[in-house]
Amino acid sequence: MPFVTIRITKEHVTSKQKAQLIEGVTALLQKVMNKNRATTFVIIEEVETDNWGIAGKQVSEIRNQEK
Repeated sequence: MPFVTIRITKEHVTSKQKAQLIEGVTALLQKVMNKNRATTFVIIEEVETDNWGIAGKQVSEIRNQEK
């Protein structure tokens, strides 16, 4: 019974994109590890960019610098 958590920054991710991630991960586990789709769980956690850091900086700060 696979349990997969995907963490992404909360930035304009659509419901359709989330559905594609869930389907894609489920299909990959079925193909590679022969896991049962019915017992494969995929959770998507969206993290605010203020709560995610890379290289000592908040993602929100990095995004603001890119503008």
